[in-house]
Amino acid sequence: MLTLLLAAAAASPTAVDAEGAFAKDAQTMGQWTAFRKWAHPDAVMFTPQAVWARDFLKDRKDPPRAVQWWPEQSYSSCDGRTAVNLGPWRTAKATGRFTTVWQNEKGQGRWVYDGSEPAPAAGNPKPFAQLRRASCRGRPSGPPVIAPPPLSNKEARRTPADHGRGQSADRTLGWDWKIDPNGTRQFRAYLWNGRRYETVVNQKVAPE
Repeated sequence: MLTLLLAAAAASPTAVDAEGAFAKDAQTMGQWTAFRKWAHPDAVMFTPQAVWARDFLKDRKDPPRAVQWWPEQSYSSCDGRTAVNLGPWRTAKATGRFTTVWQNEKGQGRWVYDGSEPAPAAGNPKPFAQLRRASCRGRPSGPPVIAPPPLSNKEARRTPADHGRGQSADRTLGWDWKIDPNGTRQFRAYLWNGRRYETVVNQKVAPE
């Protein structure tokens, strides 16, 4: 029985799997078509100001060649249903790095945050992404001390202004972002390590 349970757990799709399938779809069905397919209804993108993905992507035509990307790091909640992925991207003329936040709802992964920045080329994809999962020990039962609380349903459906935040259902992974008036974007992610929330991502991206 234990062997069967371990096998089932190993076969469970992760945010890295979802990212890979998303990236593959971009090459086969078209870049923005894939973005629409995998986006959460309340997903946020940046241009560089925050926009709802559903509005930005609506009726947007796919480019002749889609951007290529692959995850190199993934920070996951204890229950595995929420994760932050990071890795490189490239086109024929540019290279950079991306950050996506994934949520798994009813067995289906959806991205809720997508941000990118220019960066030097990172070479070829690695066989496996580096995965770090939040500790399941001593999980916080009350309001988090450092990680931001989740958005209410009303907040999540407002037009995105200059900041946002979210949290996994088990409260072991949290993230927040904000945009300065000049378009500078900051993104942070927090992971529960069994005793406290640890900052695992702290980005500051200048506007292009």
